Amino acid sequence: MQKETLFHLKSPYRDDLRIQGYRFGKGEKAACIVGALRGNEVQQLYVCSQIIKTLTELERRGHIVRDKEILVIPSVNSASLNIGSRFWALDKTDINRMFPGYSLGETTQRIAAGLFENIKGYSYGIQFPSFYMQGDFIPHVRMMDTGYQNPSLANLFGLPYVVIRSPKPYDTTTLNYNWQIWETSAFSVYTSATDRIDEASAKQAVASVMRFLSRMGIIKYHGHSGYIASVIYEKDLMPVKTKEAGIFRRLKHEGDDVRFGEIVAEIIDPYEGYVKMQIISPTDGVIFFAHNEPLVMENTVVFKIIKKMYN
Repeated sequence: MQKETLFHLKSPYRDDLRIQGYRFGKGEKAACIVGALRGNEVQQLYVCSQIIKTLTELERRGHIVRDKEILVIPSVNSASLNIGSRFWALDKTDINRMFPGYSLGETTQRIAAGLFENIKGYSYGIQFPSFYMQGDFIPHVRMMDTGYQNPSLANLFGLPYVVIRSPKPYDTTTLNYNWQIWETSAFSVYTSATDRIDEASAKQAVASVMRFLSRMGIIKYHGHSGYIASVIYEKDLMPVKTKEAGIFRRLKHEGDDVRFGEIVAEIIDPYEGYVKMQIISPTDGVIFFAHNEPLVMENTVVFKIIKKMYN
């Protein structure tokens, strides 16, 4: 393993920002793995630390394939991690909305440019992002529908689902989208948590990356074969919204089967304690996403359901 500083940004107030990279093997730029781009992505940071730990042991045993290089970047935004801020602390901008970056632009544009200069050109790019809505997901691989995506490759992670997303205009400045445009096969791997550590889904994420790297001939690794993934489109996920605000009592969790008409959550009056609203499943299916905050506002998406198809 070789540890190096990929990008250095001086700071007038706190310690300088340094993006650290960990290289395994030498030769062809085979795979790049990026962890926390945002300051609350503790799970993503943790997953990358476990990947570095695993790859260190594999390299010690000579199990990195000859002439293959893997680069792992556990954190891009350590300054915001230090203070628990999701976005760049000074102006609240999102680094994952700044790619491919601009070296003479605003701070987060320069950070994105410095990072992207180091990670473009890899055959495969794996990112551990977090979603803009607060909640828990079934672990899955997500890809942008850019015309360059390859769902059959995403199946090799062995996670339960592969989700294809039709990009909105703001998606064109994300890392996943720009990696694909610059001819890297890019995959976003989502675990079940963001600002807390979920050991079970972290282990599943590490195993999925090792499985993918092994199947692509980059490492020698023997593990569980994983799932045969179902490919779904994000637009086909059925959202379930609240009609009331209050305390959110979740009765169903990500991965649970639900039936049409089943009660999946309740909204409790925060002062008087009575049930203001019962949230009902609008379909038979599997809960893909579940809100996990104790409070909820009116008209919030609290579940997304994979509809069951019957012949």
